[in-house]
Amino acid sequence: MTAVELHHGAATDVGRVREVNEDSYLVAPPVFVVADGMGGHDRGDVASRIVVEEFARLADGGYDPAGGPGLVADTLLAAQARIGEYDAHQRADGAHGFAAGTTAVVALLIEESGESKWLLANLGDSRIYRVVDGVLEQVSVDHSVVQELIDQGVITADDAAVHPERHIITRALGGRGSVEADYFVIPLAGAERLLLCSDGVSGMIDDAAIGEILTRTADPRDAADRLVAAAVAAGGRDNATAVVVDVVGLADDRPYDSDAQRTSLEQKLGALP
Repeated sequence: MTAVELHHGAATDVGRVREVNEDSYLVAPPVFVVADGMGGHDRGDVASRIVVEEFARLADGGYDPAGGPGLVADTLLAAQARIGEYDAHQRADGAHGFAAGTTAVVALLIEESGESKWLLANLGDSRIYRVVDGVLEQVSVDHSVVQELIDQGVITADDAAVHPERHIITRALGGRGSVEADYFVIPLAGAERLLLCSDGVSGMIDDAAIGEILTRTADPRDAADRLVAAAVAAGGRDNATAVVVDVVGLADDRPYDSDAQRTSLEQKLGALP
């Protein structure tokens, strides 16, 4: 696989309401994950940690970059099996109805037609955003009741922010819902910066605020810290986690002039007013 230089930053916070941080994240270049555990007393923190452990195993063991979505699908299924075993043990010990669960968003480098690309995957309502040419775009599509209502034209995105069922998701690892992820393959030039985050970030600050931080903060470590801090300052009603990844040192094959091609992401962001 073509050598790609990645810079990254990550931050997490329990927030102002929760007692336990059920979010987990993985920064193991070129594999990045955010998992948002669900279940409260049913130990969503264990479920999210299992996801991270399975993807850490993938990163540590190395993987075939031509494997594509099958790499992620197999890893998610391994995590699903472990969560199921954990639930079964808890129920056998008397915890009737015990069901841990977690969302997951994943980014890893793959090889397609001789070119390094991002493979992105999401399951649940954690999100993946990208920044390209200074513009923020949500890549993932929430697997949630309110997203389905938006797609059907029943409610608007503004309505969804205050809808009483906004926290109900339709796909997740653990439980009885679908464990089929959505996959996106994008060229590296199509994502100068990636953000993977739990809904404790995207549910507390809107896309305009997220974009403001991501496009005006050059260092990905600072960007991750500021996103999480902003979510907590906005109320911190949930655990908040952000992983920010920059592609640097790779020539952009899109039709830019030579001066622009030589400009690094840090210089681009640092030059913004």
